[in-house]
Amino acid sequence: MNFKYSYNTNGFQYVNNPYYRQHPYNTYNQSYQNYYYDNRQQPVRGQATWTEGGQVTQCGIPWSENRYMTVAVGQNSPYQCGQTIKVSNQQTGRELLVTVVDEVAGYPQNRINLHRRAFEALGANTAQGVIDVEIIANPELEQQKWGKYLLELAQSAYPDYNVSEYNFIRRTQVSPTQTQETYEYVLQSQQERITVRGNVVYNPNTDRIISFDISEV
Repeated sequence: MNFKYSYNTNGFQYVNNPYYRQHPYNTYNQSYQNYYYDNRQQPVRGQATWTEGGQVTQCGIPWSENRYMTVAVGQNSPYQCGQTIKVSNQQTGRELLVTVVDEVAGYPQNRINLHRRAFEALGANTAQGVIDVEIIANPELEQQKWGKYLLELAQSAYPDYNVSEYNFIRRTQVSPTQTQETYEYVLQSQQERITVRGNVVYNPNTDRIISFDISEV
């Protein structure tokens, strides 16, 4: 599958919504509350619950963002609104990139609340209520805005797949007004695992996209 477009953009902007709606959450193992970690250096061991979400979030970002591959974190969590984090189900081994869209009062820093679709994409049954997970921030993804843009494109182009891995490949200066960046994404479905490569060419002076494409490799 190949896609080729020409497109101009100034990026996306999220506006915080001061109204917060408390969702019903499952009870959990209190022993995880005092687990010490540095989320910037290594995976974080913790637990995940699930929710159907709601129309209003603390971040002003809908639960439907990123095809419902979304998550709420504790109000004191180091993970920020709009940030992408990687979650791994310790029982099934499945991994998933999810977007932070909400905050939960009272949740410890290593406790997250996944949208039901993300919870199920990790191979978990909602009847479990709580699963053991590892969480890791994706600072490279946050620093590479065009990589995050292509990630959203790949997710839209492959609706039956979920992104489990992200890699920056290279940056090439094509000309004074054109820079090309290349990224690879690992997508997982129930039946197979594929790798998709994306390229974006943009004007570094105006910060606007000239063209982009994605293809399976």
